[in-house]
Amino acid sequence: MALASRIFRSALVAVCITGGAAVLAQTPALVQAPPKNVLSLSAEASQEVAQDLLSITLSTTKEGADASGVQSQLRQALDAALAQARKAAQPKLLEVRTGAFSVGPRYAAKPGSSGNTITGWQGRAELVIEGSDTAAISQLVGRLTSLTVARVGFGLSREARERAEAEVAAQAIARFKGRAESYARQFGFGGYSLREVAVGSGDMATAVPNYRVRALSAAMAEESQPVEAGKSLVTVNVSGSIELTPR
Repeated sequence: MALASRIFRSALVAVCITGGAAVLAQTPALVQAPPKNVLSLSAEASQEVAQDLLSITLSTTKEGADASGVQSQLRQALDAALAQARKAAQPKLLEVRTGAFSVGPRYAAKPGSSGNTITGWQGRAELVIEGSDTAAISQLVGRLTSLTVARVGFGLSREARERAEAEVAAQAIARFKGRAESYARQFGFGGYSLREVAVGSGDMATAVPNYRVRALSAAMAEESQPVEAGKSLVTVNVSGSIELTPR
């Protein structure tokens, strides 16, 4: 009797478990109703900001019969320019760093053959001078007569960009809120609640810098490199969605 009773209870438990699982499987999943009266919109604000960061890249090229000799000449020229430039360096105002450094073979057609052969080696080294003190950078470039100007560029310093973005972001957010309130009223609602929002920013040059790049001779050693900054357009875009609320 005891054994039969235990077998009966085990079978009853199995039936209950199986039946419960079947009921759960037949119960439809709870689906959240999609939100109503949702409106997507965006707003943008921009501001022109004077570029305050100057970057001038200087370069030197060397040629020789072997790669190690060319590399040695480049390093000597770069070390001499660095030693002179570091004397004028000041944090953020005028900073100095090395740029690209490369050495590669020079090829020429081999007589009596359809292929090319290595006839020598050539290399190039760069020195980058950048900062916010335009006058000091220009004067330093004028003194580094062993190098030639390769590139001149302007941009915004991190501090200037952050200041501009903070101001423009406040304008863009205010426009977003104003549009949200206006649309809510026009659609006959009492207000709105913010569902999601994204804020993006960027800047681009709005004027081509008026600079001239020219080789500097020893006679021009104390003459400044002529440069003139342009402007950058800082833009902030605010986009997202709101849920219109009844009166």
